[in-house]
Amino acid sequence: MLEDEDSVAQRRFYTEEPILILLIILSLVGVRITDYSPIDGYAYWMIMVFVFAFFSIIIGWLQSRQRITDFKKILREQSIHWFTSLLVVEGVSLLQKTDHMTRENAALVIMMVLAQSTILDGLRVGWRFSVVGVFLGVSAIIAAHWQHFFWIELFIAILIVAGTIMVQSWLEKRVKAA
Repeated sequence: MLEDEDSVAQRRFYTEEPILILLIILSLVGVRITDYSPIDGYAYWMIMVFVFAFFSIIIGWLQSRQRITDFKKILREQSIHWFTSLLVVEGVSLLQKTDHMTRENAALVIMMVLAQSTILDGLRVGWRFSVVGVFLGVSAIIAAHWQHFFWIELFIAILIVAGTIMVQSWLEKRVKAA
């Protein structure tokens, strides 16, 4: 039984860690775009809602491959979660289009909505997804306060990836010792 739990944890790591790294890289691309062109950043973050939803559903599917009924439930929950996130993002878009908000501010608000959605979804699909959400929230706050913030974000992203690998290594050692 212990070996089964260990192999499941390892499979989750080798599945979720690359997705974490990819989402952080995509987030860094968005941070870079937003840093140089907030107008383009706005469009990029709108698209990222769909990308994050896609990877969230993929993780949910991988976690429930044994039973199709679990996947149906996960797909329904994920669809509702990300659809409501998209509705809020569309609301921000409407505020921007009616000149109640600049595109620069709209991009930051969309980042925060995506951060919250990702953190909350991480409660369902795994803590690594929540870590990406925290990264997005911190990125939006840093972007609001510093003009050229990409290098700060890159440093934080490296720390996050290294930290998650170290945590996984520590967890594996702990399981093997038990």
